[in-house]
Amino acid sequence: MTQNPNDLLEMAQKVGDRLREAGLTVCAAESCTGGLLMSTLTDVPGSSAYALGGVVSYSNEAKMQLVNVQEATLIAYGAVSEPTAREMALGVQALFGANIGVSITGIAGPGGGTPEKPVGLVYVGCAWGAQNVNVVEYRWESDRAGNKHHSVIAALEAISAAIDALTA
Repeated sequence: MTQNPNDLLEMAQKVGDRLREAGLTVCAAESCTGGLLMSTLTDVPGSSAYALGGVVSYSNEAKMQLVNVQEATLIAYGAVSEPTAREMALGVQALFGANIGVSITGIAGPGGGTPEKPVGLVYVGCAWGAQNVNVVEYRWESDRAGNKHHSVIAALEAISAAIDALTA
């Protein structure tokens, strides 16, 4: 997949149109993407109608203090895990009071990977409504920029799925 910023903008525009039409709001807790999801969402004119805010919770301390990830979760599973992505999504949704809370946590690379958790391992979490959460594991095989790009696409797809669930 090419890393064309225009494809992110096109996806964000479509997701934004759907959020606006449905009267829904979104927020994000990002780790390995460093705010790229919220930056992409807010590149769309009029995004203030649905984008409430975001948190870059890069460190474990930020995950605990800002989006209520439990220390026990980080100790048991690590920052890059399904349970952490789940708690991040629920925590950021509660923090901003949004209809949809998205989380991204992973290992963008080029370093930091292990055999159990290789570079490119990313979890995208999405919380919607009252306590509905879905977390998907991805294993990207790209460079740092590519892994971030792919993760934002996956997050936009997760938002779209949440919109489907909330408007069904």
